[in-house]
Amino acid sequence: MKKFLSEFKEFISRGDAMSMAIGIIIGGAFTAIVTSLVNDIITPILGIIIGGLDFTGITVSVGDSMILIGNFVQAVIVFLLTALVIFSIMKAFNKLQRKKEEPAPEPEKPSEEVQLLTEIRDLLSEQREYNENR
Repeated sequence: MKKFLSEFKEFISRGDAMSMAIGIIIGGAFTAIVTSLVNDIITPILGIIIGGLDFTGITVSVGDSMILIGNFVQAVIVFLLTALVIFSIMKAFNKLQRKKEEPAPEPEKPSEEVQLLTEIRDLLSEQREYNENR
């Protein structure tokens, strides 16, 4: 039992577990944002576009039981909209990440004439210093 507690303590104190915990917390907050976006903005707009069609009222009676097919269809639609929103956000995020990671363009190399003139300048400067120190 002591070894188990020691291993658990090591697991918890590693950065991986902390990163995972932070990811779960941020994921929960992000879920609330995406859910609100889908439920409060996208779904009503979609409802206007398709004429206010509400699937939740579709049911099938089997004996004394009600099968709520409409709720399932509505959940599938919300899932697809949520997946679309997350896909769009991740696509934009990845595009920004790629821009950050792109290496800066290398400066253009000077022409041969400029390189030659630079060498001549440096040699003349060295020669002048040599003559002044004599």
